[in-house]
Amino acid sequence: MRALSGLWRWRHNPLRRATDLAEAWLALVALLLIAVAAPVTGWLAGRAAQDSLQRSARQQQHARHLVTATVVRELGGTLPEADPESASARESHSRVLAYWRAPDGSRRHGPVLADLKSPQPGDHFRLWTDPRGRVTTRPLDSATATTHAALAGLGAALLTAALVETGRQVTVWRLVRRRYARWDQAWERAGPDWGKADTSS
Repeated sequence: MRALSGLWRWRHNPLRRATDLAEAWLALVALLLIAVAAPVTGWLAGRAAQDSLQRSARQQQHARHLVTATVVRELGGTLPEADPESASARESHSRVLAYWRAPDGSRRHGPVLADLKSPQPGDHFRLWTDPRGRVTTRPLDSATATTHAALAGLGAALLTAALVETGRQVTVWRLVRRRYARWDQAWERAGPDWGKADTSS
């Protein structure tokens, strides 16, 4: 970690400048923030995402229903896959005209994707619907929600660490620019007398 590189300036050194000490303090603060604030931020973000995603998963599982549909006939062409995360999304899908019963008992029909390789009229397959019988994606399951929450927490922790390190580097860059500006001023003051013999000798 580059934040550690500034810690050498803690050593006693007669050539140590005030900016060297400032860089050392900055490195220590950045290291502590990365070690403490980044994990805490990641945990808080992951926890918030977990609560939200689990609530969403419960709502979806309550509101979405798996029903049996019947193939009327096969249709040409393809439709976008409704649920790319499902295992069946990686299998062959067929575009069919089908009918099914909504959870309220009403009859529905329309073009859908069936996980049938060679659909024939009368074949049955399962699909997810909302309470009104409209086709929807499968509900989010608890394990997937937990995985997404963990990734969100990890992302938040890494982003926090990156922001801290970026802030440290920007501050060090400004310190170095200020140091160079002071050197330039010192050279300008010494310039008129540079190379002249000491008049007092």
